[in-house]
Amino acid sequence: MSLFQTKPLAKILADSAGDHAMRRTLTASNLVALGIGAIIGAGLFSLTGLAAANHAGPAVAVSMVVAAIGCAFAGLCYSEFACMIPVAGSAYTYAYTTLGEWIAWIIGWDLILEYAVGAATVSISWSGYLVSLLGDFGIYLPAQFVAGPFEPVRLPDGQMVTGIINLPAVLIVLLISGILILGIRESARTNNIIVVVKLLVVLLFIGIGWMFIKPENYTPFIPENTGVFGDFGLSGIFRGAGIIFFAYIGFDAVSTAAQEAKNPQRDMPIGIIGSLAICTVLYVLFSVVLTGMVPYTDLGVSAPVAVAVDQTPYPWLKLLVKFGILAGFTSVMLVMLLGQSRVFYSMSRDGLVPKIFSEIHPKYRTPWKSNLLFFLFLAPLSGFLPISVVGEMTSIGTLFAFVIVCAGVLVMRRTQPDTPRPFRTPWVPLIPIMGILWNAWMMYSLGEDNWLRLIGWLVLGQIIYFAYSRKRSLLRRDA
Repeated sequence: MSLFQTKPLAKILADSAGDHAMRRTLTASNLVALGIGAIIGAGLFSLTGLAAANHAGPAVAVSMVVAAIGCAFAGLCYSEFACMIPVAGSAYTYAYTTLGEWIAWIIGWDLILEYAVGAATVSISWSGYLVSLLGDFGIYLPAQFVAGPFEPVRLPDGQMVTGIINLPAVLIVLLISGILILGIRESARTNNIIVVVKLLVVLLFIGIGWMFIKPENYTPFIPENTGVFGDFGLSGIFRGAGIIFFAYIGFDAVSTAAQEAKNPQRDMPIGIIGSLAICTVLYVLFSVVLTGMVPYTDLGVSAPVAVAVDQTPYPWLKLLVKFGILAGFTSVMLVMLLGQSRVFYSMSRDGLVPKIFSEIHPKYRTPWKSNLLFFLFLAPLSGFLPISVVGEMTSIGTLFAFVIVCAGVLVMRRTQPDTPRPFRTPWVPLIPIMGILWNAWMMYSLGEDNWLRLIGWLVLGQIIYFAYSRKRSLLRRDA
């Protein structure tokens, strides 16, 4: 069988029914909330300042728009696929239908990088902010249980410690995994509450911070390039967009829940494009306020928002922002773990990963064993490993998936032009081609090191595919 053998659309839809059907309970508003829940998180609260300080200056607001344009191109293509193929799996399933099994495996393996590694990293950040917030109230957790053994951590009282296990990070992953096992309805309700909290915090920061903007901080708006690609100037704006792109990761996770949407043909485009549009407006306003309150040269720290809040006479605002950041991290982990389990569910249905990942709970109608196994996989990462700078690595993996989805629309329009499309990507082939070029350019701007990491990860995936997955592919066996 050819590596590029595609899976018929009719078979994909048939496989998603019967005993493997999930409960359809998500509305358009639930999907928008899922998107916002995944988008607003670590990227906004940390990477915005780093991108401004090291690459774009006050023009980081322009970087936000550049990243959003690339996401919009990909979002329109995602919407067409999500309506045509309203099943779990997202970009993996779309690639299987259009570009073949081998490309689908590459995308599925690539999504592990986005969801699983990202969720583990965010859980460690969540633990750090929790320790900081509790310290503001005079509550200090045992030092050996708030950090792993490989990374020293500074406690709120200034003490540097090396711990045994990062217990808060493990517990938050366990809690979220439990919520996902109980059902998509319960997960959506939890996410809706969290999204409201963090939106209020973001709006409060924008509203109060606007009163403390100093116009001189916007000069120069685009700092002069240093002679190195990506260090300010026009190239710095694009490099900043590539880094900030991590802050937009998540809207694509909406498409992984297509099999649980009440009316996917109508609601999926609303969820994908709606969440992206709302977050883009908030991101631009947030970055304008942040660089207006503090000179961009002072924002190259891990908590730039805290630096800005210190410019105000409101000490309570700092506590509220930390609480909002915790809420943001929580919803990001929830949607990441939701997306990961749904991608593996689809890969398991195709025989590319063990069958246990697609077993549905008889009562809750969720892939509960998949959620449980991912907790067991993520717990050691969250509890023992040091937090790494994986933002750029995750970004390049997601941009790669976006390029494949945009290419898939071009292929699908040519190979299956008569297939019903409740939502059609406008201006084809212009939009898909622009999506490919725009996102590929942001991939290029992330630099050689990130390309090497991506290639290394994909090579590991190829070893697994040819040693295990290809021999057990159901499509291959049917052929």
